[in-house]
Amino acid sequence: MAQNKALYAFGKVLLTPFYKLLYRYKVKNKNAIPAEGGVILASNHMSFADPVLLGLASKRRLFFMAKSELFRNKFGAAVIRALGAFPVERGAGDGKALKTGEDILKEGNVMTIFLEGTRTKTGELLRPRSGCALVAQQMQLPVVPCCITKRNFFRMFSKIIIHFGEPLTPEELGLTPDSGRRELRGATNKIMDEIKRMREEDAKELKKG
Repeated sequence: MAQNKALYAFGKVLLTPFYKLLYRYKVKNKNAIPAEGGVILASNHMSFADPVLLGLASKRRLFFMAKSELFRNKFGAAVIRALGAFPVERGAGDGKALKTGEDILKEGNVMTIFLEGTRTKTGELLRPRSGCALVAQQMQLPVVPCCITKRNFFRMFSKIIIHFGEPLTPEELGLTPDSGRRELRGATNKIMDEIKRMREEDAKELKKG
């Protein structure tokens, strides 16, 4: 999948000071994403700003699975495709989207998946979906868990911490090429448990100010 590197770099330079001012965001463990090679970034999903915040926080360029509704406007679709987003039909076994994701990973890129499949409306973590573990199992690639934590979920521009966890290898997740549903669910829960751990740590830090 093609990504416009120049547009991505320009957007990052343009938006970094703006988002720093709005969210006063802090990045923790920014070197956790391996410097090269295919890797899956698994994050919780708090707001529409999350893809931008993750892109600004990461040293590497990111690709995103995004809900298909965002691609209905031709101009908007062209822009987000150029930035590395591709559509996925939520609630369905979208084989085309999975194939696109696998191709991105085969090319040695970072593919971002929002583990819950949709945005939370309460600030609480939602039940994780197994799509991330499925891709990790099929590609036998590591997963970097990531947690976005807001000081006050109901305030639009509340202070944020973006926390990257250490990579979880397929072995650590209990995933082999022959893994079934039980192993996928176990791997999914391990990824979410790490996101929960980071969330608890960062919520305490934000509470202190």
